[in-house]
Amino acid sequence: MHQIAGERADWNRIREDFPILQQQVHGSPLIYFDNAATSQKPRVVLDALRHYYENDNANAHRGLHELSSRATEAYEKARRRVADYLGAGSAEEIIFTRGTTESINLVAHAWGGKFVQASDVILLTEMEHHSNLVPWQLLAARTGARLRFLPVNEDGALAHSQLDSLLTSEVKLFAFTHVSNSLGTINPVADLCRRARAVGATTLVDAAQSAGHLPVNVQELGCDFLAFSGHKMCGPTGIGALYGRAEILDSMPPWHGGGEMIVSVTLEKSAFKKPPHRFEAGTPNIGDAIGLAAAIDYIEQIGRPAIFEHDAHLTAYAMERLAALPGMRLLGPSGERGAIVGFVMDAAHPHDLTTFADQHGLAMRGGHHCNQPLMRRFGLPGTTRASFYFYNTTGEIDRMVDILRTAARFFT
Repeated sequence: MHQIAGERADWNRIREDFPILQQQVHGSPLIYFDNAATSQKPRVVLDALRHYYENDNANAHRGLHELSSRATEAYEKARRRVADYLGAGSAEEIIFTRGTTESINLVAHAWGGKFVQASDVILLTEMEHHSNLVPWQLLAARTGARLRFLPVNEDGALAHSQLDSLLTSEVKLFAFTHVSNSLGTINPVADLCRRARAVGATTLVDAAQSAGHLPVNVQELGCDFLAFSGHKMCGPTGIGALYGRAEILDSMPPWHGGGEMIVSVTLEKSAFKKPPHRFEAGTPNIGDAIGLAAAIDYIEQIGRPAIFEHDAHLTAYAMERLAALPGMRLLGPSGERGAIVGFVMDAAHPHDLTTFADQHGLAMRGGHHCNQPLMRRFGLPGTTRASFYFYNTTGEIDRMVDILRTAARFFT
């Protein structure tokens, strides 16, 4: 690892920690600008996974032998690491899941199934990823609750002027994203949570696009639930976490049933453990939790403020360079934003554009980005999305612009 928090990061040397970036694709050096979908993994994460499976692989919590003890300690140490990373009050407020999607579904079933009724309103925003939309649609269909949506302005910001009329005492839950995965909009989470508390609403924050890019402290934000995915912040796929305030988790019934989450079982009934184990039925994803903890250690060595600053520099540079291209439309705010730039070019459909870019070694994403309602709001079938992380460079952005300029000539 080449960086200690508080020092000036050597971003070019940090790139050397990522083996996958050292390859060519279709004969050109790989430029990986699909970080909003999944990030790449540094050697320390790959080494942590390898070490676990080569030395400590066993089932956690259930054995008295040495390997099981090691696996248990490493798994619970990872939980403590996540709690510290998010500023949670205790490790018991952290539930390991497969990622943001499963975390939100857990809340929709376990909390929503108990507390949401037909007279309630679920407030969302127009910029939500399908993972923070579909589970609430399903809950509303089961309970008869109503859905409301805070609109998005033309500049990509939420229509805060309409919040008072929508966030009323009828609202049981206000669920919203921290950073839009299509627009790059950074929402004022602490203020939104404060206003929700004032009317007695529970809050859930989708931190999939923020947890690895900027400081996230659940106590400072004042949220009731927060969900994130490890694979978007240098960790393995298939692992993420749900933060929930202790008193709320204590009030929730289990979601899945099986081994490990029980205190006792008879043929007729079962008694369940306290959170978080109540919500982690079956064999946990031990290895990937360990990998997630290694990713957190890596990110913290660089420092999230430094990462956010570098993200902002790359994004501002990309916005300036892209705006100069003919037939270009950029989406989202012009000021501070996450490391995401969504755009459309008159010359080609986003699918065609990203396919052309791939032939030149440039990995971007084209489509609706699991934001179909948001795309309809802007009258678009989809966008091309370039998303950055701390191992990307302005030189790669220059190369992207050259490729897009070539694409414009090719398609016209």
